[in-house]
Amino acid sequence: MMNPEMNEEVNYCNQCGVKISSDAKFCPNCGHDLKNSSTKITLDKAIKVEVTNVTVEKVLKKVFKTKEKTSKSDLETPSPAVQENQEESNILVWLTGLAFLAAMIAIFIYVPTERTEGVVQRVMYFHVPSAWLSFFAFFVVFISSILFLWKKEREWDIYAHASAEIGVIFCSLVLITGPIWARPIWGAWWVWDARLTSTLILWIIYVAYLMLRAQSDAGSMRARYAAVLGIVGFLNIPFIHFSVLWWRTFHPQPKVITNEGIGKGMDPTMLATLGVSLCAFTLLYFLLMGVRVRQEKLKDEIDRLKREKLYSA
Repeated sequence: MMNPEMNEEVNYCNQCGVKISSDAKFCPNCGHDLKNSSTKITLDKAIKVEVTNVTVEKVLKKVFKTKEKTSKSDLETPSPAVQENQEESNILVWLTGLAFLAAMIAIFIYVPTERTEGVVQRVMYFHVPSAWLSFFAFFVVFISSILFLWKKEREWDIYAHASAEIGVIFCSLVLITGPIWARPIWGAWWVWDARLTSTLILWIIYVAYLMLRAQSDAGSMRARYAAVLGIVGFLNIPFIHFSVLWWRTFHPQPKVITNEGIGKGMDPTMLATLGVSLCAFTLLYFLLMGVRVRQEKLKDEIDRLKREKLYSA
């Protein structure tokens, strides 16, 4: 049998929702005029509404929790392609670290001290690999820029930009280690030698390339101008290589690749140490290249998502 109190008429204020007596003219809580504005519902209906609201609230909470868990699981579980790239990157990091460890042992422990130049000659094992890798990086810029202008594909532009940044880093190391090596031998930090001057010009060209890239968007006309600059800048490298053969310069003649053969002008232990150091710097180049390419691709993806959100709004 239903309780008679369940059908009792109850008044509520429309303004603040407070329960009021049936004969009240003003709300005791907010002072609202209740003459023709109060809501009258039975108590059993009020209970049903309250239960319904609680049920809907619980359902909504479950739905949002489920979506939140799903989104978190999507973020925490990378795709197989991403996992494979991470594994390859981790392997390359370990290989690069081991190669540099072997190079440091060879440079400072294994290889003997050069009789004429002394300890400062060990700078060569940093200077020469940096020079070779800067030339290689700018060669990648040269090829990638040509392919970008030809095929108009963003991927080649990414390769050119990333390799130019790494090439500038290695070229900067060349310009730093060179004077350190030259000061005790030549008695001067810098001379306006043909090779030194042309290397400085190469560095300036690719710094200008990066400055132009910083002011250009992907696929824009400025990016094409930068690609042309990257191609023209590489033409300076053959001049740098042959400068010591064409003119009398302070810079020593090549000792690794000579007319007599590869490595004939060096002690075998020095050649082996230089080879280990070159391998370490090469692995470092590919490690940095992979990181920069992934960063640029992620940046492009973020820009694409921003544009989609902007246009769909």
